[in-house]
Amino acid sequence: MKITDVKTAEVRVQANGQPRYLYHYVRIHADEGIYGTGEASHVDGGWRGSTQSMAAQLIGKDPRDVDALFEGIRRSYIFRGGMSGLAISALTGLEVALWDLAGKAQGTPVYRLLGGKFRDRVRLYVDSAHSDYKRRAEDARAKGFNAIKFDLDDPGHPEKLDPWNWSVTPAELADLVDQAHQIREAVGPQMDLAIDLHGRYDATAGMKFAHALEGLNLMWLEEPVPPENIDALKRITDSTRTPICAGENAYLRYGFRDMLEQQAVDIIMPDISKCGGLSECRKIANMAETYYIPFAPHNNSSALSTVADAHVCASVPNFLALEFHRYDDPTWSEVVLSDEPVIQEGHIVLSEKPGLGVELNEAFLQSMLEDGEPLWQ
Repeated sequence: MKITDVKTAEVRVQANGQPRYLYHYVRIHADEGIYGTGEASHVDGGWRGSTQSMAAQLIGKDPRDVDALFEGIRRSYIFRGGMSGLAISALTGLEVALWDLAGKAQGTPVYRLLGGKFRDRVRLYVDSAHSDYKRRAEDARAKGFNAIKFDLDDPGHPEKLDPWNWSVTPAELADLVDQAHQIREAVGPQMDLAIDLHGRYDATAGMKFAHALEGLNLMWLEEPVPPENIDALKRITDSTRTPICAGENAYLRYGFRDMLEQQAVDIIMPDISKCGGLSECRKIANMAETYYIPFAPHNNSSALSTVADAHVCASVPNFLALEFHRYDDPTWSEVVLSDEPVIQEGHIVLSEKPGLGVELNEAFLQSMLEDGEPLWQ
């Protein structure tokens, strides 16, 4: 079996009548008439050029040699961003497509190729940003979700010193901590609750938040400081009973090595469709398991990538929860075709279908493009 062609698709999907979500897909074709589809996230306008440059190294190769193909391209990009950023995110889309193709070629689900599954259902947590706490929690609970996340950081807070300063004033801290208590009261004591700070604060402010929220029994406090300084993150983690979660801006297992070796976090959250793909993130999860650190992937992508992520989450023992970021998007489930609903009772239920188990809804995606514009290029 040989790879014959690689195509890309870029679609901005309308939600509630407004252009909203920009999705990036990759399709790899093989000479036996089968193909695999992947998704890359957090890429910019240069992603198609990078993907096609990488694809030139795939033509004529056996798509089932996923890890070797991934590493061959990555090493060739060592002077062009082969450790992080756009290059790795573009390569991730290709890697996911290779796994989908390999699963179809062998008539088996991707999770089987990753070593099999530890669970049949993959738990989701609902990313709720700054929405109505009580309404969102009640609605999510009624739909079978038992974990939820709200944002606490506020760039426009009236008590901030200025837009650039990410320390926290006493009045700002008191107000935001009060909001966190309101969130916990609205959610109730039995639902897992995470709070996100988006890496916006300095180390002192991050520590103040972590200490002030200790009584809320959080599932985690997410990214209290920016991602570059592991030592600052570790100081916060070591200082508090609040579990600290980070990692959505780290790439490859090399990007998680120091974080794990120093035990600078309590929970890791790699973005699977951004930081290296399915095999790489399974390796990251396995590394974390040796430190007894749970694996709770970040996910800001479409239904295709969410299902792909679920194959990894099913294949590792230390999985905690996978992010679901499009709760209010009526188009989210329309992006893929599947035998059963993608989300059932707050979980993704993996099937026995080969590959990822779902296909892109190309008719829907095509309807989002200008007349005459091809979906695949």
